[in-house]
Amino acid sequence: MGIYINIGNTGFQRARNSEYVDKSGLIAVVNGTLFTERCFSCVTRCRRFGKSMAAKMLYAYYDHSCDSRSLFTDLKIAQDPLFEKHLNKYPAIYLDMTNFVSRYEGEDIVDKIDAALLADVSKAYPDVLVEEGDCLMDYMLRVSEIKQQQFVFIIDEWDAICREFAPDSKAMDAYVGWLRRMFKSQDAMRVFACAYMTGILPIKKYKTESALNNFIEYSMVEPRNMSQFFGFTKDEVCTLASQHGMDFDELVKWYDGYQIGDEMSMFNPNSVMQALYSGRCRSFWASTGAYDAVARYIQMNYEGLKDDIINMLAGGRSKVNPTKFQNDMSIIRSKDDVLTVLIHLGYLSYDWRKDECYIPNKEVAGEMVNAIEDNNWAVVVTALQASEELLQATLDGDEEAVARGVDAAHDENTSILSYNNENSLACVLSIAYYYAKNDYVMHRELATGKGFADIVLIPRKNVESPAIVLELKFDMDADSAISQIHRKQYSAKIAQYQGDLLLVGINYDKNLKTHQCKIEKTMIDK
Repeated sequence: MGIYINIGNTGFQRARNSEYVDKSGLIAVVNGTLFTERCFSCVTRCRRFGKSMAAKMLYAYYDHSCDSRSLFTDLKIAQDPLFEKHLNKYPAIYLDMTNFVSRYEGEDIVDKIDAALLADVSKAYPDVLVEEGDCLMDYMLRVSEIKQQQFVFIIDEWDAICREFAPDSKAMDAYVGWLRRMFKSQDAMRVFACAYMTGILPIKKYKTESALNNFIEYSMVEPRNMSQFFGFTKDEVCTLASQHGMDFDELVKWYDGYQIGDEMSMFNPNSVMQALYSGRCRSFWASTGAYDAVARYIQMNYEGLKDDIINMLAGGRSKVNPTKFQNDMSIIRSKDDVLTVLIHLGYLSYDWRKDECYIPNKEVAGEMVNAIEDNNWAVVVTALQASEELLQATLDGDEEAVARGVDAAHDENTSILSYNNENSLACVLSIAYYYAKNDYVMHRELATGKGFADIVLIPRKNVESPAIVLELKFDMDADSAISQIHRKQYSAKIAQYQGDLLLVGINYDKNLKTHQCKIEKTMIDK
């Protein structure tokens, strides 16, 4: 068994010995690229979303030095017409870049990578001599011609070097040059049946062009036809919840919310499995190692980034243009770059239909709150901390306490948000009711006509608290807000709800700079 070539299927075998969610359909997608102009793939997604698992699965399938049939016969790929054709048919190389980054710090790291691979590959072909001056690609080209074989090359954490070395360093220039020599030269198609790279960031751009523009890229922004393999789907998590006796709705609240391509509801795989094994939902996100970078980016506050983060914490969305990002975490030049990095790291989800990003779930929202606490956003932190008291005052029907709570939230946030339109008013109220997200699904409805945005809180499953509809007014009165709720026959968001309902009218008096509140309790009986 080699170190990088002919390493066998042990990695994937360990996965099969554990609880495994079948993502073998990815193999069929990669099989479809073999020996085509699309045979070079770079598949990137955030930490703990199954990148290495997928790479080990692919390696176990292609490596000709082992028999992996028993690992796949009960999986979906076994039903694919091309399953037998490519099963264990190729000399395969597996390179985990983090192994080198953790061992070597010098700018000659790429030379060490090439030399280590060359030494190992040459041991697998003792009858093919290494000639003086050979690099890895020279030798593999010779092997391919003599043996009439083409290789599968899998690189895990391809961007580890990009994250460790400065973009203008000798190591980075050498690494990009090495990748080009391996995969972009005219020899590449003669040597490789396919190459599959995975990591966090898409391939680095130089000016507006990818350094390896012959690679087909699949990312959190553009997953193409690999969307379903980027995380756990709702059906997969529902099955897991049933098997483990876990509350599916609780898993949804904590770990769902990612929109990846055409998949509208994707879960963080690692967090779901951690929750199942521990028997309860909590945040496992801090262990991803990306937290320090997120806190640093938020602190930059490019072009009102702070406003956008607050808006997203309040349940809103922010516009983003991900196309200008250079795919380098050390080159951040705009708010769009920051938001795009956060998408690739998994702190934000991206809706490609609207070019909008948002915070996907409770787990990530909690880490965002931690980040803003560390950045001394005291005004926001104070409002978030007070939100529990505000929710309780609302449920108790304490109109004066609610008015005082909203006054405080307004005072704390006017330094950040301009308090002169319906969206900022709704945003402040959403922040003020942030704590409610533990027990409620919050819907913010954009304003129509002369009315201000409503906020609708629908209780989650197994929560006995009433639903809440907040109608917001500006320079009118709270009674008018309640009347408008009745005229509108409540909200479309509660059309399927049955049970107790609190109607909450809140008016802001611009001259007095105070809020008034009116609360009315009713019931929806269908």
